[in-house]
Amino acid sequence: MTTFAHRSWWRNSAWLGYAALTLLPLLAGLGYALLYSLGLVGALAEGFTPAHWTAVLGSTRFWANLGFSLFIAVASMGMALGLALWWTLRYRRLFRRGVMQIALYVPLIFPAIVAGLVCFQLWSNGGLLARLAFQLGWIQAPQEFPGLVHHTWGLGILLTHALLAAPFFTLLFLGIWPQQRLDELMQTAATLGASRRQQVRRIALPVLLREARPTLLLYGLFVAGSYEIPLLIGAQHPQMVSVYTVTKLNRFDLSDRPEAFVIAFCFTVLVLGLLRLGVTSRKAKST
Repeated sequence: MTTFAHRSWWRNSAWLGYAALTLLPLLAGLGYALLYSLGLVGALAEGFTPAHWTAVLGSTRFWANLGFSLFIAVASMGMALGLALWWTLRYRRLFRRGVMQIALYVPLIFPAIVAGLVCFQLWSNGGLLARLAFQLGWIQAPQEFPGLVHHTWGLGILLTHALLAAPFFTLLFLGIWPQQRLDELMQTAATLGASRRQQVRRIALPVLLREARPTLLLYGLFVAGSYEIPLLIGAQHPQMVSVYTVTKLNRFDLSDRPEAFVIAFCFTVLVLGLLRLGVTSRKAKST
């Protein structure tokens, strides 16, 4: 009994230590950002003022950049998810062995900044594809190539994130497939008369998406807050929230710094709210 109580005490202490190491820095950063945005701390602190919050929340550029970040996250995730599901459903046996299995891991070794540089070298107006199209006579000059770099709709950012995420999601689904015994479930459904489309729509897709939901949510939030790829190949307007925040933070005009902390605080609260919503919906469905 004493040994059990001792182990329980150590386990609870470990959890408390882990929570302290992970939550306290986040809460401290949020608190500092809030105080800085309200004019209570910082180099330009002159007392409480809601002016910086009013300036940010009343700015159409802030809402446009926030909407753009969410659009990139949803669109790139949708594209990557579609590719990963298609590869898993059609070629899962091929991806489980040989060179094709290794090929899925190759994109995962590239840091985001390297992926952005590769995208720039391939898809810009002076990039490899533009020069190749010019040599083949498809365009009169490399500048005529419809470059995806610095595109207003962020097509380069979208495609880069999608191509990075699709192999990762494919590996995730390939791991879920045998764990949930989907081959056996689909074979049973076929025995009962279900068509191939019904097996995919009513068994494979719901199970894969249900099991992968937490990872999909976390990856989508990661894309919405990504920095390196939008910095390298994104347009000046609209910008991802991360680039917009760092730009304001590093300007020579120190009066922009409180607004940067307002944006960072708002985006962090949004991310935490979405995480909370995802956890709550998962618990509700599990019960």
